[in-house]
Amino acid sequence: MNLFLEKIASAISVKSWQVDNALELLNDGASIPFVARYRKERTGELTDEQLIEIDKLNKGFIALDDRRKAIINSLEERELLTTELQDKLSQADSIAVLEDIYLPYRPKRKTKATIAIDKGLEPLAKMIMSENVSDTEGAARKYISSKNEVNSVEEALQGARDIIAEWISEKEFVRSMLRRMFHRSANVISKKDKKADDENNKYESYYDWQETAHKAPAHRILAMFRGENEGVLKLKIVPEIDLAYSDLESKLIRQNNEAANQKQLALKDSLKRLLFPSLETEFRKELKNKADESSIKVFAENLKQLLLTPPLGQKNILAIDPGFRTGCKVVCLDSNGNLLANETIYPHPPQNKSLEAMKKINSLVGAYKTDAIAIGNGTAGRETENLIKRIKFNNDVIAVMVNENGASIYSASALARKEFPDYDVTVRGAVSIGRRLQDPLAELVKIDPKSIGVGQYQHDVDQKLLSESLKTTVELCVNTVGVDLNLASAELLSYVSGIGNTLAENIVNYRSEHGNFTNREQLKEIKGLGQKAFEQAAGFLRIKNGGNPLDSSAVHPESYHIVEKMAASIKCKSSELIANKENISKIKISEFVNDEIGLPTLKDIISELEKPGRDPRKAHKIFEFDQTLKTIDDLKTGMIVPGIITNITDFGAFIDIGIKENGLLHKSQIADEFISNPSEHLFINQQLKVKIVSVEKDKKRIGLSLRF
Repeated sequence: MNLFLEKIASAISVKSWQVDNALELLNDGASIPFVARYRKERTGELTDEQLIEIDKLNKGFIALDDRRKAIINSLEERELLTTELQDKLSQADSIAVLEDIYLPYRPKRKTKATIAIDKGLEPLAKMIMSENVSDTEGAARKYISSKNEVNSVEEALQGARDIIAEWISEKEFVRSMLRRMFHRSANVISKKDKKADDENNKYESYYDWQETAHKAPAHRILAMFRGENEGVLKLKIVPEIDLAYSDLESKLIRQNNEAANQKQLALKDSLKRLLFPSLETEFRKELKNKADESSIKVFAENLKQLLLTPPLGQKNILAIDPGFRTGCKVVCLDSNGNLLANETIYPHPPQNKSLEAMKKINSLVGAYKTDAIAIGNGTAGRETENLIKRIKFNNDVIAVMVNENGASIYSASALARKEFPDYDVTVRGAVSIGRRLQDPLAELVKIDPKSIGVGQYQHDVDQKLLSESLKTTVELCVNTVGVDLNLASAELLSYVSGIGNTLAENIVNYRSEHGNFTNREQLKEIKGLGQKAFEQAAGFLRIKNGGNPLDSSAVHPESYHIVEKMAASIKCKSSELIANKENISKIKISEFVNDEIGLPTLKDIISELEKPGRDPRKAHKIFEFDQTLKTIDDLKTGMIVPGIITNITDFGAFIDIGIKENGLLHKSQIADEFISNPSEHLFINQQLKVKIVSVEKDKKRIGLSLRF
C-alpha cells in the first residue's frame, strides 16, 4: 500500500502523508465535503477535487491488487507459481501488464494452437521457433499420422505455425511494443455501411473519416461508437500493420532459412488473427473510458454551475408553465415555496384570451404580494414573457425566464405526487419552475441530474460512473452552500454529509412532530443519527434565528469552544463576535493554534464570524433577450444579440438567444487564440453578447461567435 500512496501522491503532485491521512479519514467513513472543509490540518488543505482523485486512484489500485491476488491464487492452485513469476506479478503497475504476464498461464479454451498441440505438433513448433532446423518439410514429414489426423506436410507445418502464432501473441514484449504503437499512431477509420439507412444523415460527417485515435476528442469518439452500435458506421482502429510486422520481424527472426520463413508466416498470422484484434479491443475500451471520463467531467462541471446558479431568494413568486392549446398553468408561491393558489389562463392561440389573462395575472400579483414572475422557457415561453411585459403592475415586479429542463420529469415523479397528491402534473411543473427561481439548488436536487440536459452524449457513457460522478457533484454543491435545517426538503437533506435518505426522512418527520429546530444539538435526538453522523453533518446544517448564533454559520460545533476562547481573549461574549469586524480584528488567531487546530481552521472560523452563513452563490442578475427576435427567420448574419449559455461541451457552448433553436458557439469562435477547453472560459447561465455568423434555416442551425 505504501507504493500505492507514493504513486497517488505523485499523480496529483501532493505529499504521501497527505494521501495517507486522507484515505484514513475516507476509509473511516468521513465524506469528501467534510474532510475538505473540516479536516484541513490532517490533509494539508487538500481540495475536494484532489480528494475525489485520491479516492478514484485508490479504488483503481485496490482493483489492481485484487486482480493480482486472484492470479497468484490461480497459479498456486495449479502449481505454476515460481519466485520469478511472483516477482514479475508484484511489480506489474497496471491491469494490462498484469494480464500480459498471466496470459501464457491462463487456462486455455480450444484454439487452433491447442488443437495442433493435441495432434502432437508442439515439438515441431519448438524446432521452427528456435530456427535450428534447415529442412522444415523433412522435419514435418515425421509428424504425418492418420491417428493424429495430420495428413500432409502442409497440415503439419500449418499446425506448427498456429502454435508459434499463439506463442508470439503471448509474449510480453510483443504486446507491450504493439500497445505503445496503438497508443502512439493507431488511426480510427470510419466508413458508412453501404447497407445502412442513416435517417436525416445524422452520421454524415463520419461516412469517410480518419484521424489519429489518441488525438480524437471525446465527442467524436462517442459519436462514431454510437454510429457503429446503430449499424450505420463501420470502424477500424489499428496502427500500420506493415510497420508493426517490420518491427517485430527484426526482433523475432534471426536467420535466413526455411524455419525463419515459417516463422514469418506465423508472425503475420499472429498479428492479423490474434494480436491486432485483441489489442484493438483493449484500445477501444481505453478510448471509450477516456471519452467517458472527459464527457462525464464536462457534465459534472455543467451540473455544478447550474446547481450553483444565483438564487433570487425567499421571495413571493408567481410561476407560469406556458402553453398554447392547453393554456398556461399559473401558480402562486410564498417565500418558502409553499403553493398558495393555481389558475389556468389562455392568452395564446387558439383561444387568444390575452386581456382576460392579463387581468388575472395582475389580480394574483396584487393578492399574493408577488415579488417576481418565473416563466418557463419552453413552448410559448417568449410569447408569455411578452404578455407579462404589457401588464402595468401597481408595484415593481420582475419577470424572469427560467430553464424548465427536467420539470416534466419531476412533475410526473413519485416525489411530486407525494408532495402534491391533489394536483395534476401541470400544477407540479409550474411549482417546480417557481421554486427554481427562488433556489435552483434546492429544487434541482429533486430531479435525476441526467434529465437536466447539461451534458454531452450522457446516454453513451458508462452509466454507473456517470451516476457516481453526478451524485458526488450534487453532494459537493449542497454542502458548499449549506442547508437550512428548518426549510430543507428530505431530498435536499439527503445530500448533506453523513445524512442519506433514511436520516433525511427522520429529520423531516421530527420537524413535523416537534416543530422547528432551535439548535444543532437537537439533531442528536433524531432516530439513527449517532455521533459520527452528527460530526459529519452538523457544520453543513444551518439554523436561522436559533438559540446560538453560531448555529447559522459554517463553524462546526466542535469548534464552538474556540470561538468562546476568542471572545474571552478580548473580553466579550461569543455572540458579540458575529458580524462584528471591529471585535474580530482584535483577535490574534496565532494564540489559538495547538496540536489539533491549525491556522487553516482558525482562518475559516474568522471568515465565518465576519459573514456568518454567507451564501457562496453570486447575486441573481436579471437578463433580457432581444425583443425583436421571435423565430430563426428573424436572424441575419452579422447581428449582435444577447444570449445565455445553456450547455457546454468539449467542442463549444450552446446559447439561448431567445428563439426556439439554440445557437452553437464553437470553441474556435470563443477567442482569437486556440481554445482547447471551453469550460475554462465559459460557464452555465453566463450572460453575454454574441455575433450571428451563420444561419442554416433548413437544418435549424445557428453559428455564433465572440470574435467581434
